[in-house]
Amino acid sequence: MQSFFARRTEWDLRTNHYTRALEAHRDAGKELLDLTASNPTTVGLRYRQEELLRALTNQEALRYEPQPKGLWRAREAIANYYADHDSAVSPDDLILTTSTSEAYSFVFRLLCDPGDTVLVPTPSYPLFDFLAGLQDVRLFSYELVYDDGWQMDFASLRNGIGHAAAAAGRCRAALVVHPNNPTGSYLKPHELEQLNRICADAALAIIADEVFLDYSHAAGKPLTCSNNCGALTFTLSGLSKISALPQMKAAWIVVSGPQKLKQAALARLEMIADTYLSMNAPVQLALPMMLEERHSIQEQLLARARENLAELDSQLSRQQLCGRLRVEGGWYAVLRVPARGSDEELTIDLLGRCGVLVQPGHFYDFAGDGYLVASLITETNLFREGLARLLRSLADLSP
Repeated sequence: MQSFFARRTEWDLRTNHYTRALEAHRDAGKELLDLTASNPTTVGLRYRQEELLRALTNQEALRYEPQPKGLWRAREAIANYYADHDSAVSPDDLILTTSTSEAYSFVFRLLCDPGDTVLVPTPSYPLFDFLAGLQDVRLFSYELVYDDGWQMDFASLRNGIGHAAAAAGRCRAALVVHPNNPTGSYLKPHELEQLNRICADAALAIIADEVFLDYSHAAGKPLTCSNNCGALTFTLSGLSKISALPQMKAAWIVVSGPQKLKQAALARLEMIADTYLSMNAPVQLALPMMLEERHSIQEQLLARARENLAELDSQLSRQQLCGRLRVEGGWYAVLRVPARGSDEELTIDLLGRCGVLVQPGHFYDFAGDGYLVASLITETNLFREGLARLLRSLADLSP
C-alpha cells in the first residue's frame, strides 16, 4: 500500500511509547497532573467573551472582497501592533495566512525547489520536519549551545551551509525562532548582525518565527526581526500566541530586507496567496479587536509564567539534585535532571510513580539526555503540586 501514496507522507504513524503510557494511565482512571499545557484556551484565562463574539458578527463578512494579501484594515491593525514594538511595518509589506504553518508553506514554496535545504535550530520545535517534508524541502540543523544562557553556534550554521552546498539541492534560508521553543532564548542584536552578514554572503533568506515575541520575562521590549534590512527576511507571527486565540486561525508574514528583493518576494507571495484564496472574512474583520485582546491576555499569561517560574526556583533551591536552564521568554522551562537512561523512559517512569506528566527533551532534539520540559502556563496550584511530586520522585530515584 505504501507505493500508492507519495513518499513525502511515509511517516511512522505508530503511537510512540510515551503516548501509549499516557493513554494507559488515563484509561485506568489514575490521577494526572499535566505540566505540559500548551493550549491557552484551557488554562483558566479570562477572555472578553462578549466582545470577541460580537466582533465575529460583522455584516460586512457577507460580502466577498478578494484581497490576496488580506483586508487592509486587518493588515493596518497588524502594522500598529509592530509600531508598539518600535518597528515601522507598512500594511503593504504584510501577507495574511490562516496559521503560521501555512505561512511556512508559503515561504518554503517561494524560496525552495524540491530538494533544497533550510537550516533550522536544535533544540527547537519538532513541527518543522513535517512542514518541510510536505513542501519537499530538506532540513539541516545548526546548534544552539548553552553556557549560562543560549547562543547561536555560527560555526555550526556555516557547516550546515557547506553540507547543503555539497548535497544535490541549494541552501535557501536560515530559520530562527525568537524566542525559541522550548529554550525561551531570544536572538541577540549582535547575533542578528552576524546572521545578516552570513545570509547576505551566501544568498540566504532569514525566516524568523516570532509567535512568542511578547512573552519576555525581562523588562523592556525585545528585538523584532520585522524591520530587519540586512538580508531578505520573512517574519512570521499570529493570534495563536499573541492573543492566545489559536482557534481563530489568523497569522501573517512580514517581508523586509533589500528593497528589490523585498518587492519581488511580495509580488510572488501575493500570487501564492491568491492561488490559495484569502483568509476568511469574519476573522479578518475581527482581527483589530482580537489584537486588542492581547493586552489583557498577555498580562495574565506573563503573570502566570512568572509566578510558576518563581515557584520552580523556590522548590529547586530546597534540593541539590535538579536545576533549570536560563529562560528569557516564552511559556516553557527546561529542567536539568540526572540522566539515567533516556528522557522518554524517565518521563514514563515519573508518570507511573507520581502521576505527573512532563515532556522529554528528545521531543525537541536536545543533545543527550537529562532534560525535561514543563509548561509555565499551567494553572498555578497544579504546577506547584505537580512540581513537588516530580522532585520527590526524582529524589527517590537517586542512588
